[in-house]
Amino acid sequence: QVQLVESGGGLVQPGGSLRLSCVASGSLSSANVMGWYRQAPGKVREFVASLTSGGAPNYADFVKGRFTISRDNAKNTVYLQMNNLKPEDTAVYYCNYGELTIAGFRVGSERWGQGTQVTVSS
Repeated sequence: QVQLVESGGGLVQPGGSLRLSCVASGSLSSANVMGWYRQAPGKVREFVASLTSGGAPNYADFVKGRFTISRDNAKNTVYLQMNNLKPEDTAVYYCNYGELTIAGFRVGSERWGQGTQVTVSS
């Protein structure tokens, strides 16, 4: 089993920055993808960004140019640097993990963290 623990959320003013961290523990696959989703009140959970263990990033259009995802494979940690935050970025941010195979994402391998609250307000 893989466990994920997020940290780094908080309250920030519009235009400010935050860095989220997610540490994975347990039996991790050497080929995996880790990323971030978010869920605002009354809305469905949406994809934010992901990064494979091989270094391939993917971003939602609404964060391109503002958010950067990175990871330290030695520490099993993924980061989300969020700059120029907007009130509409307010949400609970969830870390996500999944195993990769030659055929793609391994069904049933997906894991979620407990979430960390990000509030952007003046």
